[in-house]
Amino acid sequence: MDIRYSTGKEPFSRMNTQQLRDEFLIQGIFNANDVSAVYSHVDRIVTMGAMPVDQAVPLSKNIDPMKDFGVTYFLERRELGIINIGGDGLVVADGTAYELVHLDGLYLPMGTKEVLFSSKDAKNPSKFYMNSTPAHHAFPAKQIVFAEAKHVKAGSVDMSNERTINQYIHPDVLDTCQLSMGLTQLKRGSVWNTMPSHTHERRMEVYFYFDVPSDQTVFHFMGEPSETRHIAVHNEQAVINPSWSIHSGAGTSSYTFIWSMCGENRTYTDMDGIKTEDLR
Repeated sequence: MDIRYSTGKEPFSRMNTQQLRDEFLIQGIFNANDVSAVYSHVDRIVTMGAMPVDQAVPLSKNIDPMKDFGVTYFLERRELGIINIGGDGLVVADGTAYELVHLDGLYLPMGTKEVLFSSKDAKNPSKFYMNSTPAHHAFPAKQIVFAEAKHVKAGSVDMSNERTINQYIHPDVLDTCQLSMGLTQLKRGSVWNTMPSHTHERRMEVYFYFDVPSDQTVFHFMGEPSETRHIAVHNEQAVINPSWSIHSGAGTSSYTFIWSMCGENRTYTDMDGIKTEDLR
């Protein structure tokens, strides 16, 4: 498991391109018959990816629960959000099977001991993108099919940011301890996300980009509003965003991204807006 430590505003301002990528960019999320895990000390979020191809893969394949988290099993004091961006698959959690087709989601609560991932078709394997955060209460597990997510229209053609925000793990959909998670789809011809930009001092956020054509890229902007930086992000890569940082992106084509938040509250509208003309 890759471990990333918190970086403050001052050292951030002095980082070069490679240092920014080493600290905040998550690559290699999906590997055949494996589970990847990046543990960030920014609100202790864990970003994971599972891609079972021709065998079932356990959630904790590359995690030592006692060494890494001081517990006897991974979700003993954590909750987990899952969105399948690949082919049809199956998640079995403590004996209960959940069939997740493309873009279906699943919430698993604290106390879930065993989780197994498998794909229905090895030629079109599932890709389970996941985030896990500390938890204090066991809320019910819940599958969120794409149609049952809350769909919010946003942006406009004129601003090149027409999009649909699909809220999966959200207060209007289900209860969790602190994890929120959703998927935003940009309309054809739109390239900007989260613009005008904002920060939310009370929550951090991870952006995971996918459906990015192999010959295209997304420029993810982060940092303080008065001193921004960017990271070039390619398909199926994610960026860790501290609470003090903006998180906006512009692509050379349309794309889709999953946003995941954790922190002091789950109030989606609790953010500090930034005027575009004030960005530097």
